[in-house]
Amino acid sequence: MSFLDHLIIMPILLPLGAAALTLLFDDTRREIKAGINFAATILLVAVAIALLMQTDAVTREGTELTVTYQLGNWPAPFGIVLVADRLSAIMVLLAGILGINALIYSMARWQAAGPHFHMLFQMLLMGLNGAFLTGDLFNLFVFFEVMLAASYGLLLHGSGVLRVRAGLHYIAINLAASSLFLIGVSLIYGVTGTLNMADLALRIPHVPANDLGLLHAGAAILGIAFLVKAGMWPLNFWLPTTYAAASAPVAGLFAIMTKVGVYIVLRLTLLLFGEHAGASFGFGQTFLMIGGLATIAFGTVGVLASQSTGRLAGYSVLVSSGTLLAAIGMGDRAVTGGLLFYLVSSTLTISAFLMLVELIERARVAGADVLAVTMEAYGEDDEELEHEEEVGVVIPSTMAILGVCFALCGLLLSGVPPFSGFISKFAMLSAVLQSEDAASPIPASTWWLIGLLIISGLASLIAMTRTGIATFWATLEGQTPSVRVIEIAPIAILIALCLGLTVAGGPVLRFMDLAADALHTPTDYIEDIIGTTPAAHAGGAS
Repeated sequence: MSFLDHLIIMPILLPLGAAALTLLFDDTRREIKAGINFAATILLVAVAIALLMQTDAVTREGTELTVTYQLGNWPAPFGIVLVADRLSAIMVLLAGILGINALIYSMARWQAAGPHFHMLFQMLLMGLNGAFLTGDLFNLFVFFEVMLAASYGLLLHGSGVLRVRAGLHYIAINLAASSLFLIGVSLIYGVTGTLNMADLALRIPHVPANDLGLLHAGAAILGIAFLVKAGMWPLNFWLPTTYAAASAPVAGLFAIMTKVGVYIVLRLTLLLFGEHAGASFGFGQTFLMIGGLATIAFGTVGVLASQSTGRLAGYSVLVSSGTLLAAIGMGDRAVTGGLLFYLVSSTLTISAFLMLVELIERARVAGADVLAVTMEAYGEDDEELEHEEEVGVVIPSTMAILGVCFALCGLLLSGVPPFSGFISKFAMLSAVLQSEDAASPIPASTWWLIGLLIISGLASLIAMTRTGIATFWATLEGQTPSVRVIEIAPIAILIALCLGLTVAGGPVLRFMDLAADALHTPTDYIEDIIGTTPAAHAGGAS
C-alpha cells in the first residue's frame, strides 16, 4: 500500500502523536509544546487538503465515491472502518482551519493561562476528525467522548467563577447526552445486530414491522444526544452562556463543535432513513424541520435581547444551527448543496466573531453600558450639551481595524449581499421554491423557513449595528485596546476565507452540489464500504 492509501488515518494519528509528544515536556517549556502543536496542526491542514483532493479526484474519475480504510485489515462490517467522502473531507479541513487560527490567537497569552493547553487542543482535534471519518456508531461514540473530554478541560482553561460555573453546566449536560448516546446505540444494535453505518443502511429496510418501534425509539434517543450538541431548541439553553464564558481561542474552535451534531444528523438521516429505507423513510425529518424553525426563532430573539457581545455571538451560533437543522428537515437534494455552503461560511464567520469579541471588550470602559442606559433613561443637561462642540475624533488604527472586522462579521452573519452568507441562504431558498411542484401550493413550513431566515438576518443586522455604534461610535470615550498582530491576524484570515467563498461562489456551490448528490444517493457509499476486500500483504492478511 502507498502512503496515499494511509492518508485517511493521518488526521487521527497526527493529533494523537502530537498530544502524546507534548506530555514529554513540562509546562515551563511552553515554546516547545506550542511548536509541536503548531507543526502538527499545519500538517493536519495539509493532509486535509490532500484528502479533499483525493475524494474529489476519485469522484470525477467515476471509479468510487469514497475512500475507505480498514483498521487491522478486518473487512466491514466486522472491523473498524474509516470513510472519507466529500462531506467528511470538508469537515476535516474546516476543523484544521479553525484549529490553526485558534492556536495562533492563543499564542498571544491564552496558552499560558493553565496547564496542558496544547495536549487538550490536539486531543480535541483528534476527536473531531475521528467523528467525521468513522463509519461505525460505536467508534463514533469513542471519538465523541474524546472530543468532549478535551473540551471540558479547554472550557475550564483560564479558571474564573463564570467560566467554572458554565463549565460545570456544560459537563453535566454532555454527560447526560453521552448516556443517551449509549442507550440509543444499544437499542439499535439490539434490533439490527450491527453498528456499521453502511451495514445499518442495508438492514434497516428489512427490519420486521413489530421491531420498527424499538428501532425508531433508539434512533430518536440517539438523535437527541446529537441535537444537544447541535444546539436545537429546547436543548440549547446552556450554549450562549458556555460560549460567552470560554476563552477567545477556545470559543473560536468551539464554533465547529455544534457542527459535529449537525454533521452526524445529516449523515445518518440521509444514510439510514433516506429513500431506500422502506417503512422508515423520512423518519425524524418533520421533527428536525419544526425544531430547526424553533431554534431560529429562539436564536433571533436572543440576538435582539443580548446586552453583551459574547452572548450575541452565542445566540448567532443558535441561528446558524437552527438554519442547518431546518434545511436538513426539508430533505431536498438541491437544498442540501446550499446547506453545506452555509455550514462552511457560517462556521468560519462565527469563529472569527467569537475571537473578535475579546478584542472588542478590551475597548469598553467598565460600567459604560450601565451609564449609557442611565443617560438614555434620564437624559443629559441640554445646557451643558449646547456648550460642547464636537469637531471630530481621530479613530486609532487599532479601533479602525477592529471596526472593519466587526462590520464584515455583521454583514456575513446577516446574509447581506453579495457576501457568502447571502449566497448560501439564496441557494437554499431558491432550491426550496424551485423544488416544489408548480401545480401544488407551497407548504406552510417553506414559508416559515423563508420568513425566519429573512427575519433572523434583519435581527442580526440590527443587533450588530447597535453593538457597533455602542463600541466604535459612542459619545462615551473608551480606551484604545492593546491588540497584537498575532491576535488580529487569525480573525482577518477567517474573514478573508469567507470573502474567498464569495468570489468563488460558483465553483464552491458546484462542489457542494456534488457532495449533496452523494449524500442523497448512498448506494455507492454503502457498496464502497461493504464491498471493499482486505488488502493483501506479503505475510498474509492481518
